[in-house]
Amino acid sequence: MESILPRSSLPRKSRSKLASVAEKENWAPSTFNHYRSLVSLSYRLGILNRKVTANPGRSVSHRREDNNRVRFLTEEEEKNLRKVVQDKWPAHLPELELAINTGLRKGSQYGLTWDMVDWKSRELHIPRTKNEEPLHVPLNDAAISALKTVFKSGDGKGRVFTSVRTGEPLENGRHWFDDAVVQAKLKNFHWHDLRHTFASRLRMKGAPLEDIADLQGHKSLTMTRRYAHLGPNKLHAVVSLLGASDTTSDTGQTRQTATTSQVAVQ
Repeated sequence: MESILPRSSLPRKSRSKLASVAEKENWAPSTFNHYRSLVSLSYRLGILNRKVTANPGRSVSHRREDNNRVRFLTEEEEKNLRKVVQDKWPAHLPELELAINTGLRKGSQYGLTWDMVDWKSRELHIPRTKNEEPLHVPLNDAAISALKTVFKSGDGKGRVFTSVRTGEPLENGRHWFDDAVVQAKLKNFHWHDLRHTFASRLRMKGAPLEDIADLQGHKSLTMTRRYAHLGPNKLHAVVSLLGASDTTSDTGQTRQTATTSQVAVQ
């Protein structure tokens, strides 16, 4: 945090420094807001411990987040991305495969350990997610195949995804994914969009929003409804229940009922 905002920073310097890092790292508004909150918390703790006297983090404006953004891979884009990864970073192809076929958040995927993999039930048992709740993720054939590939290349202990060069656990895939996206000529595409790809494809195949919410670990349908428009539109069938003849008949009956009621009142 000190590399982002030194202790002596003034409010104006705080804003410019944070904005500069955000632009350099290509942060999404939500990421910027997370760091903004962390900066503010750091200074609040500093004030409580009498290390600083002011909180410049409070002067940094909150950025508007677009939580309804849905960007997913088309079949052609996936084909291009796979080819690039296969040609340049083949050892990381299972990471891409698992992301597309499970919709796991980046932190959950790279935090996986082998004891979370239940081969018998074909599930991942993640004890705690972003929502602070456990998540049980069913695995399809593609996800199982990806995990088996990784398993064969290691000792089956500790973290699932580790560096081929050092053996250390991987925290993310930025060292290959960002370059792969550029070389595949994908526009405005980030790792989290693999999660959108998973959910969007399920919805387009007719999966209920409730099931998608369960698979993604959403506490409610609020976040899941962003995919609603991609599925079969049952509302057309609903409004078609009112045909022209039904509307006329119902209207006439309503008018008659209203007139009868008026007479009764008079």
